Amino acid sequence: MRALLMLPIAAMLAGCGSMERLSRVGRAPEMSPVTNPVAHPAWRPVSMPMPAPQDPPPVANSLWRPGSRTFLRDQRAAQVGDLITILVSIQDEAQLQNRTQRARNGSDRIGLPEVFGMQTRWLPRGANPETLLNASGSQVTDGNGSVRRNETVMLRLAATVTQVLPNGNLVVSGRQEVRVNAELRELQVQGVIRPQDIASDNTIRHDRLAEARISYGGRGTLSDLQQPRYGQQLLDIFLPF
Repeated sequence: MRALLMLPIAAMLAGCGSMERLSRVGRAPEMSPVTNPVAHPAWRPVSMPMPAPQDPPPVANSLWRPGSRTFLRDQRAAQVGDLITILVSIQDEAQLQNRTQRARNGSDRIGLPEVFGMQTRWLPRGANPETLLNASGSQVTDGNGSVRRNETVMLRLAATVTQVLPNGNLVVSGRQEVRVNAELRELQVQGVIRPQDIASDNTIRHDRLAEARISYGGRGTLSDLQQPRYGQQLLDIFLPF
């Protein structure tokens, strides 16, 4: 009964998404404007464990700054608002195969010929006290599963430094949108990096990001065709079988 009551509500929510799709019939998806990532309602400052503060090492009579890559100035990102290029190169391949087999047979037999020295005459006529309970069972389990995955994503994305943590690590956030015909592709990257991991050309690999959040998807005609219809999604949620 509760599932039946939830169906109209889910249908109304699905209708809201349908209205958004109807509003852009015949038009390509609109690209989002360039905005300040910190001003986004979903943005939250990052708080991570920090080491105890230490005094900087003394550098007497020296023009060279620790961590600099050039004699005059370090060209890498170091402050809020600086840009850095993130190299996303994901080439994951996994193949798993499991096989589980289990079998068990059991047999139980209980008799009650006497109780405290007295024979069990209270049993119904024809009952055998030697075999009051006789049970047997057999159970067989055979499971076979396999997983094979191959993913390849290679992209370059310019991100913005949104926060400098007390230990010097940088919080970066970047978003890229590319529209081809009626399909809009979106790439979002967020994470925490160390200044020491930034290359001399102001780039950093995605595997050097801590708490990395990488999202690559799209909106448009092709993405809509690849998703099940709203009715099918509702049936998958509410039907138990």
